This record gives sequence, C-alpha cells and structure tokens, in this order.
Amino acid sequence: MEDLTPREIVAELDRYIVGQAEAKRAVAIAMRNRWRRMRVEPPLRDEIAPKNIIMIGPTGVGKTEIARRLARMTDAPFVKVEASKFTEVGYVGRDVDTMVRDLADVAVSIVRKEEEAKNKERAEERAEDRLLDVLYPEGSSEGGAAPSRTFTAGPSGEVVAGKGEGTREKLRKLLRDGALEDRKVDVEMADRSFPMLEVISPSGVEEMNLKDMFSQLAPFAGRKKRRSMKVLEARELLIQEEAQKLLDQEAIRKAAVERAENSGIIFIDELDKIAGKEKNMGPEVSREGVQRDILPIIEGSTVNTKHGSVRTDHVLFIAAGAFHVAKPSDLIPELQGRFPIRVELEALSREDLLRILKEPKNALTRQYAELLAVEGIEITWDDSAISAIAGMAALVNERTENIGARRLHTIMERLLEDLSFDAPDVAPKKVTIDEGYVRKKLEQVVTDVDLSRYIL
Repeated sequence: MEDLTPREIVAELDRYIVGQAEAKRAVAIAMRNRWRRMRVEPPLRDEIAPKNIIMIGPTGVGKTEIARRLARMTDAPFVKVEASKFTEVGYVGRDVDTMVRDLADVAVSIVRKEEEAKNKERAEERAEDRLLDVLYPEGSSEGGAAPSRTFTAGPSGEVVAGKGEGTREKLRKLLRDGALEDRKVDVEMADRSFPMLEVISPSGVEEMNLKDMFSQLAPFAGRKKRRSMKVLEARELLIQEEAQKLLDQEAIRKAAVERAENSGIIFIDELDKIAGKEKNMGPEVSREGVQRDILPIIEGSTVNTKHGSVRTDHVLFIAAGAFHVAKPSDLIPELQGRFPIRVELEALSREDLLRILKEPKNALTRQYAELLAVEGIEITWDDSAISAIAGMAALVNERTENIGARRLHTIMERLLEDLSFDAPDVAPKKVTIDEGYVRKKLEQVVTDVDLSRYIL
C-alpha cells in the first residue's frame, strides 16, 4: 500500500478515526512525500529531508491512533516512545538511542515475516518430507526406491501397511488427508534453548540471547534434541524450523536497516512534558538536557544497533502533546526547527463521540457485541442508547477531566458490567439496549459528580 495517494490515506484513516481532518491531511502528505522522494534521482534524493510533525491536542482525541494506523496501512516500521521516559537520562531514564534500536528490531521482525510468507510453501514441503522420513524411513533411502507396500488408514486413524504396489506418495496422501494427525512420532529438532541475560553496554542495558553468541561455535553448532509428539504438533514445529533455515539472515538485516532508514516512523508522545524553561534547580533540571539529547537523533545521526548502523536522516518523527501548560515555543529553538509542521487536534464534542460509537470499523458497540456473542448473547443497540452514552460521556468529560474518547471505554465497561459477569450463566439470550437501559445503569453515577470522579 506504499503508493496510496493522500486522499486514499485520509479515506483509510476515516474508517477508524473520527474527525481531525487537518492532522490526517498532514500525515497523508508526509507519507506521500516519502513515496515521491524514493523516485527522485540521487544525489538530490539524499538531500530531501522528511517534514516532521507536531500534533497538539488533549488526550483521547486520536493523536497516537493516527500515527499507528498510518504505519499499519503502509507496513512501515513504527515505534512509540514517551519523552517523559527520558527525563532523567544518566540517572534512571532510558538512553534516547534506544528508540532507534527499537525501530531496527521492529523492521527486522517485519522483513522476517515477509520472507517467511514467501518461503511458506517450500518450508511446508520440506517439513512434510522430514515427517515422511520419520514415518516411513525405508522410503527415504538413496535413489528414492521404496519397497512395494500399500498404506491405508485404519478405523482409528492408524496406518495399516498392506501388500501390493505402494510408494512413499501413498503415505504422503494419508498425511495430507489428516489421517495421521494423532499418531505419535519422534523427531529430531534443533535445540534452541539458550538462556537470556541482561548486559550493560555503552548504549544501556540490553537483553542478549546467548544463542547468537554460541550457536556458531562447537559443540553448540548443530546441536539436536529428540522430542516425542503428535504429527499435528510436529508439522508446525518442523515448518517453523525449515522456514528459519530458508532465511538469509544477513539479507534480512540489510533490508530491515534500509527500511528503517527510509520508511521508519518514530512517534514521540508527551513532548510537552520535556518543554518549559527551568527557573531553578530541582527534579525538572533535565528537561532541556533531554531535548538536546533527542535533537541529534531528529537532525540525523548514525546509531549503532545489533542489526547494523542505522541513519536517522530520513526517519519520520511525529511528536504529540497536550501542551496545556507549556507551549511548542518553549522547546529549544533547534528542536522547534526540526518540526516544521504543526497541527492542532480539536477536543471531541458530543456529536464526535456519537460518531465514534457508530461509524468506525472497530466501533466499541461492535466490539462488545462480538465479545458477548461468543457467550451466545445477541446484543442489539438502539440509536437512543448510543445517543445517551455519547451524551453522558460528554457530560462527564465536561464536569471532570476531559479524557476524550477514552471516557467511552469506562462508560461502556460500567454499562455492561452485570451482563458480562452473568453472560456464561444466562446464555443464549437476546438483549436490546435502549435509552432506558442506559439510564438505569448509569444515570445515578453520571449525575453524582463526586461519584463519577472515582467510577467514570
């Protein structure tokens, strides 16, 4: 989906996120500009820098969801970090380089899954051959000659060998037809049970898999372990093992580093928490220092990861924050200049909350209906009920703290608490949720301001 036009990107985001047209347009243009840049001839291509974005708006209005959905639809490596985690660098907080290392890990995971999907058929064939070697070792002799035997499935699924002209392919057919799924077999598999430990490196504390260190050294290389299991389980494990053998790890790392550099998205949340002028020494003394630590990453630098060196010159950075107390102008000037695009997201109104409950593909009303359908309870949502829920969410947001669409989660949980608890005992059942049902369950809590502060 890399060649989506800005209009198509916005339309796709509209399926999951209500409103915030300005922010959607900004990220859509940024993604299209990446597509355009890759089609510009070098050396000018390397000179075109991404236009990083700051999204300003209260919590629960869709800032994180916009970035997450954008990365998902374009298969781009995506990492979300919180700027507040870096507020005490050198004391407790994480090194700012970890965001790039996390991005490289995500990119490797994406590329590996793509390669496994490409090799799936070959891996299945090789796993099937290994199973046949276990089930019928005579058929795997050199030259491919097999004794003249016929195999059929018995009444309980066991393999019955009979006389007559048979081949290894007869057994293969039984295997594919599922006649041997419950049969126990002993298979030799690579022993991957290497311990994990944490090491302190110049870049911070990292997990190290000892497999990476010892798997290439004798006596660890090629170490096998015999396991007894059913054919059904053995097939899956053998497919995974064969898929790993077909992968070119070096090529995967190289492709992943390139994808992280050219398509990676780093979402820095709570940027406003490290903004502001320090007037005295105290617990906030590291705010400006963190900004200066983050600055080289955003400007463009090379970070060493276990997969190779990653340049951040063309990584897209999307920052977000409420900026209730601090303002974007409170950031150091150098960092402000690296976020040329600023979009403001609007607080959600009652109408927006109503649309959120009805329009998105993953609307909460659909989610809860499907969850309870598993227990045999069929829920029908009346329009009056949805309208009442949206009104109550808007009212509580106005009276207490405005947490946007997240308020809908707390209200829906409270509304369906009894039904969810009793579901296994009363199913199957049809339930129509109307305005009366909603008011009966929620009105007392919503109207009592002190109570709603603690419950909703």
